[in-house]
Amino acid sequence: MKVVIAAAGTGGHINPGIAIANKIMEEEPNSEIIFIGTGKEIEKDLVSKAGYELKTIDAYGFSKKITIENIKKMIKTLKGFKEAKNILKKFNPDVVIGTGGYICGAVIYSAHSLKIPTVLHESNAYPGLAVKMLAKKTDLILVGIKEAKNNLKKANKIVYTGNPTKVKKLNLTANDIKQIKKDLGLSEELPIVLVFGGSQGARVINNAIIQIIKKKMNQNYQIVWAVGQNQYDIVKEEFQKSGLDIDKMKNTKILPYIYNMTEVMSISDLVVARSGAMTLTELAIIGKPAIFIPLPSSSANRQEDNARVFEKAGAAKLILNNDLNENNLNKEINNIISDKNKVKNMGMAANKMAVYDVENRIYNEIKKLLNN
Repeated sequence: MKVVIAAAGTGGHINPGIAIANKIMEEEPNSEIIFIGTGKEIEKDLVSKAGYELKTIDAYGFSKKITIENIKKMIKTLKGFKEAKNILKKFNPDVVIGTGGYICGAVIYSAHSLKIPTVLHESNAYPGLAVKMLAKKTDLILVGIKEAKNNLKKANKIVYTGNPTKVKKLNLTANDIKQIKKDLGLSEELPIVLVFGGSQGARVINNAIIQIIKKKMNQNYQIVWAVGQNQYDIVKEEFQKSGLDIDKMKNTKILPYIYNMTEVMSISDLVVARSGAMTLTELAIIGKPAIFIPLPSSSANRQEDNARVFEKAGAAKLILNNDLNENNLNKEINNIISDKNKVKNMGMAANKMAVYDVENRIYNEIKKLLNN
């Protein structure tokens, strides 16, 4: 199978594309797969590490304001349509798959004009603008969250598959759990609250957690906190102002990034995080309750829509970004971790939302499309 995957901008778009590519290569090892992106460092890093070639084109998102900068972006994006078409003509794929980001506009539209079968995968509950605009021109749309179907009524064909992810539920022994806690310098007794805001961190969450620690509000629980590579030194300096050593804090482990996230999530009692589609997918598979602080957006509150799905199912609590402070976050954390039955029931509610065998579902849908 010859495949082009369009994915750009964030890991939440690129990683699903890589998971789909890996599944195709597993089933059909002689396949040829290339990615089309915008050339951002995260794209180069993730795609090259996965072993795939990355082609680049110009593609930008637009703001609603008419500015010189926005006009320049529009001109460059129009150029990107031509670049995409040239890549597709030269590579001549059997199918073109888009997994998110504004790059999908140029690549999927160009594929449609060349009569190449097209597939879009939408991870969020509320589809992005590119997906909504391309709904009629795409042969097949796969959705990661069932509720997305309600927002894609004009699509040709929609199939609920779930979101592809590398995360799997671990069967940890008591000794495994003990060792992970020991490696993190954590207590055996206190509940664990895992906090993260994505690979780059989330400043509003970080600010609330800084105050919780400074004010010693986390007496009933311990925190494992991934602050983000770009914010670690900022957080370290903030604590130093109060005479606190980031490496010697009671009930707290602070890291720039957590590389064994699946293990740490598995031993945690509660997660505090943004509500990106991949975070929800991972929490569902592992079965953990959460407090979500959705990333706000001026165009569409996709993360809030995601979080509402879990809140409605009884798997999460929601605090809006502008409402977040150390007091309401600490109160919500204590409300959950003080009740073991609540922790268990919320975790079970999350686990009920997990979709397994996702990659197989996606691969089978692609094969059905090509065999029609």
